[in-house]
Amino acid sequence: MTELKKKRPEFRNINAFTDLTTYRLPPAGWVSILHRVSGLMMFVLMPFIIWMFDKSISSELSFEYLTSAFANGVSIYPGWFLKLVVLALIWGFLHHFTAGVRHLYMDATHSVTKEFGKSSAITTLAIGLGLTVVLGAKLFGLY
Repeated sequence: MTELKKKRPEFRNINAFTDLTTYRLPPAGWVSILHRVSGLMMFVLMPFIIWMFDKSISSELSFEYLTSAFANGVSIYPGWFLKLVVLALIWGFLHHFTAGVRHLYMDATHSVTKEFGKSSAITTLAIGLGLTVVLGAKLFGLY
């Protein structure tokens, strides 16, 4: 090892104020964190999900109320805000599902190499975001 080669930093005791700004999280780390965030988001927004489900299947009148809520809003929340919340839920579900399938595949096949972790994490992020864009375009009436 030569002295000219730049030494990689060692993070033994990470200081949140000085070290986290320079720390680069690998794609597998982002997928793991976002998997937890999406699960928490779906859990916290469960009352909203149940309300939408109830309004969509109770009767024709309640379904019309739900569709008008997305067009005109409900109470103090405008329709575009409700659509953004639903878009966040769509992303949360799709990311949580694809990351869960990734974890199950890795557990079943014992594919725990660094290279596979990186490539499968990037694939998971791309599939989740790609499907979110497609369904978001449908939600906002682009097709």
